[in-house]
Amino acid sequence: MDRSCLQSVEDKALDHVANRLILPPRIGFSKGDGETFSEGPMLSIMARSRQEMLDRHVARLLRCRRCPRMKSTPVSGGAIVSDVMIVGQAPGPREPVLQRPFAHTAGKTLFRWFEEFCGIDEAAVRSKFYFAAVCRCFPGKNSGGTDRVPGPDEVRNCSGWMDAEIEILQPRLVIPVGRLAIMQFIDCVKLEAVIGRRFRVERAAHCFDAIPLPHPSGASPWHKIAPGKELLRRALRLIARHPAVTARTVRTQAIAESGYR
Repeated sequence: MDRSCLQSVEDKALDHVANRLILPPRIGFSKGDGETFSEGPMLSIMARSRQEMLDRHVARLLRCRRCPRMKSTPVSGGAIVSDVMIVGQAPGPREPVLQRPFAHTAGKTLFRWFEEFCGIDEAAVRSKFYFAAVCRCFPGKNSGGTDRVPGPDEVRNCSGWMDAEIEILQPRLVIPVGRLAIMQFIDCVKLEAVIGRRFRVERAAHCFDAIPLPHPSGASPWHKIAPGKELLRRALRLIARHPAVTARTVRTQAIAESGYR
């Protein structure tokens, strides 16, 4: 069997595992005298399997060229295995150059929100949470000079990538950022009806919590004025208190205090 055929067989086998894998319950971390922070052999094996699947997934994602109207290649935040997914709308013009999501003005605002309400700075967010998006490539500009909204066909083309990520990661919390991202999970006629609330959502045969955020772009003042300002604060407090977020914060602190590497 030649190398290309072998690669194809490996990909199919990995996809089969990703679709059928039943993951064990997560094991929490607590600090105590003399405690070690071990996930146990079974969880370690499952974590390695999940990492391998995600590594393969991201490599294939970066090779995607399905949408001819897109103006860049895909942008990824890396294969970060996490219980938390942040789902953006689509990269802007700077993200493909810098090769990371939320790399410009909107990103600065988003990370400031996380630092203020969750106590997690940009570096920690990027290293602890998985970044996805409705579309992974820059759509280009429209005739008015603003970023073009991806077409329904482009959203459909990219939806399989997000479904696969949900199947692999089995997230406990998804944070959709902006109306287009929110609409992939829940109905969103008005931001006022969804921001500041937690929803139970099912997608890709997996149930998880969704806490939407408004888009942090400076193009919209919604999150700066009433009622958006208070609803944003309410949403960020929900995120800060969510077990998927607090568990990662506590774990990092506990490992640092224990001196474990």
